[in-house]
Amino acid sequence: MAITYPLYMPTVPGVSRIVLKPRNVVGMSSSPFTRQQQTYLFPGEYWELELTLPPMKRAAAEAWITFLLSLRGQSGTFHFQATAFSTPRGVATGTPLVNGAGQTGVSLITDGWTPSTTGILKAGDFLSVYSGSSSINRLYKNLTDVNSDSGGNATFNIWPRLRESPPDNTPVVVNGPNGTFRLAGNQQQIDIDQAQIYGIGFSAVEAI
Repeated sequence: MAITYPLYMPTVPGVSRIVLKPRNVVGMSSSPFTRQQQTYLFPGEYWELELTLPPMKRAAAEAWITFLLSLRGQSGTFHFQATAFSTPRGVATGTPLVNGAGQTGVSLITDGWTPSTTGILKAGDFLSVYSGSSSINRLYKNLTDVNSDSGGNATFNIWPRLRESPPDNTPVVVNGPNGTFRLAGNQQQIDIDQAQIYGIGFSAVEAI
């Protein structure tokens, strides 16, 4: 059977350590005389990851090894979801959807939430939205506490900014959100010690 992307990561054993690296692209110049600074924020915000797996025997390691090999370096993509932030801190009830096509910038307008709810999402909650392109999901972090209004509408300040305009009525995933990534390089390392314990870790970058 042909391999189709994005792949899903193995779930056993789970990842033991996650390093999230939010990357901003900012140009800055400084006057040589006054040291006054000027900055320009470019739209190229994106996620990087470093994932470390626990020490394991071959029976468990092979699922991860074949997953990494199936990506064929940076060619393939995969969905990243972490149990560390799979559950929101906010109330997060309702059936949230993207409210309106053509959205851009650093805000996401949504509807379908339980009406008039305080803390429908909390600052730091993650959400994901299908980008509308090539089975890619975008992973966003909500930056402020948000309440839903009487109509079940809510607008979120998000990081990173919208790279594409998600289609109207696209589901907004807040339980088990995931983003689509690819390996950061074309070479991986698998350590096997004398006791035949495997050590595996890899880096990834948001698929753009």
